[in-house]
Amino acid sequence: MNAMDNGPNLPKLESGTHPFASTPCERLRAVHVRIARAAADAGRDAATVRLLAASKTFDAAEVRAMAACGQHEFGENYLQEALEKQTTLRDLQLEWHFIGPIQSNKTRAIAEHFSWVHSVDRLKIAERLSAQRPPDLPPLQVCIELNVSGEASKGGVAVAELPVLAEAVSRLPGLRLRGLMAIPAPATDVATQRAAFRQVREAYEALIARGHALDTLSMGMSADLDAAIREGATIVRIGTALFGERIKNA
Repeated sequence: MNAMDNGPNLPKLESGTHPFASTPCERLRAVHVRIARAAADAGRDAATVRLLAASKTFDAAEVRAMAACGQHEFGENYLQEALEKQTTLRDLQLEWHFIGPIQSNKTRAIAEHFSWVHSVDRLKIAERLSAQRPPDLPPLQVCIELNVSGEASKGGVAVAELPVLAEAVSRLPGLRLRGLMAIPAPATDVATQRAAFRQVREAYEALIARGHALDTLSMGMSADLDAAIREGATIVRIGTALFGERIKNA
């Protein structure tokens, strides 16, 4: 997953600055206001949308500051970086989600150190995560990554291949299939954003119709969270709006 959420709808930022507000707590409150407004527009309860802070490339001190404001779920893309933060922040009760692309040689550490994985896109990876999940931990909560835009540069299974993969993943003992994740191609207009998220929701609903007990749509980032919530997102993965602009090429 290429979780670049510094999208076209955000204001241009100077390096080291933050959008909307200047302190971690103010930025967190501003994002919660956006979530509440989008949920209200969709006739939804804002409590049905979870905020996942995408802390990739931001250091442990910044995560600690955001946690002090009441944010306790964090998403990471890079395994080694994430493990270092987990060690530094082990005094805090945080829930860690892996939201990046998964290589086979990283599955054991992911299975051992994360509560959620959002980026399962092939059976081999799911099987390894299941087999390597420690038996003293609860099942690893997973989402299948769906590639709705057909971008070769992004991970994710094609819509046509989703039913077979979902069936296989749902049978693995160390995992619990919760739903779908997607990162559609960037778009500047809300109608295009919503159309892509609608495809994800329709694929999700089709799986439920097949008998899968799903409850999670992980979609929407800083630039398009409003459109995602209007199309049913239950987890939005927010980085830039909480932490500021990432370092280029990070």
